[in-house]
Amino acid sequence: MASPYKTVPLGERDHVDFGALAAFLAAHGEDVGGGGVDVSRFPGGHSNLTYLLSLKNGRDLVLRAPPPGAHTVSGHDMLREAKVMRALRSSCDKVPRVVAICDDVATSPLGAPFFVMEAQPGLILRHKAPSDVTLDVDVMRRLTTALCDELSGLHRIDASAPEIAALGKPEGYVQRQVDGWCARYEKARTDDVSDIDAIMAWLKKNVPQTPSGPPTVVHNDFKLDNVVVDNDDVTRVVSILDWELATVGEPLTDLGTTLAYWVQADDGDDVKALPMGLTHLPGALSRLEVAARWEQQTGREAKDLLFYYVLASFKVAVIAQQIYARYARGFSTDPRFAMLGFAVAVIAAKTTRALEKGSIA
Repeated sequence: MASPYKTVPLGERDHVDFGALAAFLAAHGEDVGGGGVDVSRFPGGHSNLTYLLSLKNGRDLVLRAPPPGAHTVSGHDMLREAKVMRALRSSCDKVPRVVAICDDVATSPLGAPFFVMEAQPGLILRHKAPSDVTLDVDVMRRLTTALCDELSGLHRIDASAPEIAALGKPEGYVQRQVDGWCARYEKARTDDVSDIDAIMAWLKKNVPQTPSGPPTVVHNDFKLDNVVVDNDDVTRVVSILDWELATVGEPLTDLGTTLAYWVQADDGDDVKALPMGLTHLPGALSRLEVAARWEQQTGREAKDLLFYYVLASFKVAVIAQQIYARYARGFSTDPRFAMLGFAVAVIAAKTTRALEKGSIA
C-alpha cells in the first residue's frame, strides 16, 4: 500500500542514529520490533525539521527537531512546543497527541532535544497545488473559510484554565512582541533593508494601548501550510501543526500573522512568487474578508488591524532574515535559504505599501 504521506529521503542536514532512535521509542512503549524504524523527512518548511517515523508494525509517528545551527530560543524550543500541545490537547482535538519527549541532548539520537507525536494522515497544501487536487473557486472559498474558522476556534478556547493560562503572560504582550522582534532583527541583520528600519520605527510609535478583550490562545504561526487537510476533502482541516511559538495573549496578533501570510489575487508578482501558500487562487477569501469572518466568529472587533498586520508582516520578514542569516553565516548550506534575503526585501516593501495606503487590502 502506498504511503499516505509525502516525504523525501534523508539528506546531508539529517543526522539520525537509527539504533538509538529505535531504543528510545522502545523505552517509551512503542513496539519497534526487530526491524527497527524507517525515517524520512517531510519536505517544505524553513525552520524546524519534521520526520516521519515508520515502525515495522505499521504504526506511523512524527518527530519534531530543531535545525542545525539554530540560535533563536523560542522558535526552536521543542520541549516547550510539546508542553503547549499537551496543555491544549483536551481543548482542541486538532492538536496532535504527544507520544514522547527527549530532553537529554547528550543521549539524543539526533544530537538535539525533540519530541514525537502521533501522525495524522492528510495533505499539507504548500505553494504549488498538487496536480491531483482540484482547487476550483468553490473549493478555495470553502477551504479558506474553514481555515479562518479554525483560527477563530482557537481564540474561543477558555484561556483561563490553569494549564493553558500558564503558557503565557498576557500583560504587556504586544509591547514585548514589538521589542522582541525588533531585537531579533538586529541580531540577525546582514544586509541593510531601508524599509525595515522605517517599519520598526512606526511599530514602536503605534503600539495599541487597549486590548481587544480577554487574552486567548495565540498560535503565532497560523497559515495554510501549517494545517493538515483531509486527503478526500481538502476543505476539512484535520490537524493544526507547528505550535512552537504558541502562547496566551492578544488574538489580533494571531489574526495579523494569518493575514501577513495571506497573499491575495491583486498582490504583485513578487509577492506571489514567495512560498506563502495558495490563498491568491480564484475563490479564496480576501484579507478584509478574513478579518470580517474572524470578527463574526469571535464576537471581537478587529481594531487597530493595520498595526497588527504590519507587526506580523515584520515578524515574517524577521523569521526569513533569521533563516537567511544562518545561511549567510555558514550554519546551513540549504540552497533554499539563499533567496530569503530577497524575500525579506519583498515583504518589507509589501508592508510599506500597506502603511502608505493605510489598509491591509
